[in-house]
Amino acid sequence: MEILLQHCVNALQWGSFYALIALGYTLVYGVLRLINFAHGDIFMVGAYIAFFISTTLLAKDGAFALSMDTTLALTIPLTVLLTSLVGVTLERIAYRPLRRKGAHRLYVVITALMCGLILENGNLALLGASRRTLPQLLEKHVYSLGGIAVTNLKIWVILAAFAVFVLLQLAVTRTRIGMAMRAVSYDRFALPLMGIPMDWVIVFTFMVGSGIAGLGGLLFAMSYPVLEPYMGVMTGWKAFIAAVVGGIGDIRGAFAGGFLLAFVEIMVAAFLPSTFRDLFAFSILLLILWKRPTGIFGTPLTTKI
Repeated sequence: MEILLQHCVNALQWGSFYALIALGYTLVYGVLRLINFAHGDIFMVGAYIAFFISTTLLAKDGAFALSMDTTLALTIPLTVLLTSLVGVTLERIAYRPLRRKGAHRLYVVITALMCGLILENGNLALLGASRRTLPQLLEKHVYSLGGIAVTNLKIWVILAAFAVFVLLQLAVTRTRIGMAMRAVSYDRFALPLMGIPMDWVIVFTFMVGSGIAGLGGLLFAMSYPVLEPYMGVMTGWKAFIAAVVGGIGDIRGAFAGGFLLAFVEIMVAAFLPSTFRDLFAFSILLLILWKRPTGIFGTPLTTKI
């Protein structure tokens, strides 16, 4: 039982990373019906931004040389802000011209894939293939609860994921900007007639989604401090699958799908050879989609003719 509970705690941490990335996927899709396949690479960019900010602030021979706690307190908002700007830049340069020209959705998807490749290979060309290690930003403590080992970092990761989910759910359902985001999703062509600036709402959506991905990249780099240019590829694809299984376009579905995928992966790797992890995980998720094609929380879309 203790071993099972330990694996459950590990799955909660791993699911937090999937959930944070999946929330960005579902937020953009819910507003624009756009699958931003570059989102996993924005997660990677967030980890690298956190690396450069923290190493600069901790540099002993530089102008800062701040303490560990102060560095972490500054790294979190700066990482979220700068990663948000990366997402807004992608929307402004790559997606907005296609949207204004009324391009087919297929061309937008291809553009999103291209943006992801640019971020990956641009990182590789500028910084090289050498892996980098995020400096320690949090003094780690291990707590033992009935034979279950839990670190303070693991607790903070899980709490951060739940806090982001609650705040995002409240923002979308209880605020004016959330109402505007839902209005864009419902009928973007009637939106200008209501006096709602559609471009500003879309920019805000990309800003929030990318900022969440940046936070996920920082937390991931703190937990597994080895960074490389392709670290967001497989993680991003799995988070996208988790969002689809949960019901893409629904915040609750993205959050639940991330944890569901993580629990399946951790349990398979715990009790079976690790080579079966992806096979069993995706097979189970395929069965879920076979029974519920719209995902766990998804609802069929109706089109008025």
